[in-house]
Amino acid sequence: MRRVVIIGSGNVATSLAHGLSARCEVAQIYSRHLGHARSLADAVGCPDATDDLQALVPDADAYIIAVSDDAIASVLASTPDNGALWVHTSGSKPIDLFAGHRSRCGVLWPMQSFSREVVVPLDDVHFFAEAGDEATLPDLLALGHLLSSHVAVAGSDQRRWLHVASVFSCNFANHMWTLADEVLKSQGLPFEALLPLIRTTVAKLDRLSPASSQTGPAIRHDNQVIASHLSMLDDDKREIYRLITESIMNRNPIDDNAQ
Repeated sequence: MRRVVIIGSGNVATSLAHGLSARCEVAQIYSRHLGHARSLADAVGCPDATDDLQALVPDADAYIIAVSDDAIASVLASTPDNGALWVHTSGSKPIDLFAGHRSRCGVLWPMQSFSREVVVPLDDVHFFAEAGDEATLPDLLALGHLLSSHVAVAGSDQRRWLHVASVFSCNFANHMWTLADEVLKSQGLPFEALLPLIRTTVAKLDRLSPASSQTGPAIRHDNQVIASHLSMLDDDKREIYRLITESIMNRNPIDDNAQ
């Protein structure tokens, strides 16, 4: 894994390019928008940027497809099988996308939230790998370990469940913060006031399971506070509050023997 081509210049590709450039040669970066490819190439010291899939260098050891899920099949259909390792980085798309297109292939999915504007250090990110065959697995794992010390084998079905869990823990959690921000702004209050609470909540997960660290009126079955909160909310916020409250209460019933 000495020379790698990165196909994509967006959220995932940006952090992958920065992580790989410290450990191997990023030989080329492709993007549909040449300016984006050149910008990322310049940032990581890559000598070649292109917006032409037909102009990909033919002799890299690995080609990492870090584009939107819907674009992966198009990339594979538009490029030849040159015998190198071809990898996609999707959490929800199966390895079967490579069928009939590549002889050496795999999936290397980083379970992390990425933004083009923020380069994410990858050393502690968990990568989940699936190879097209046993012979390809060592090279796929070697590529993964260039990026992180946390690389585990997971099949397409396992990866789909991991993706569901990541949506709950990241995307839905972030949406809760968005709703909290709207609630505070409606009263002229700053979201920054919540940051110590959020940080403490997340930090507790280093020592406690999510279930054992749950607090709040729902786990206490404090119906008076819950009713008050519901009366203050409207539309989707009220319904979301009610559904999550019921979920917490159902998982934490009142222990009559403790009374």
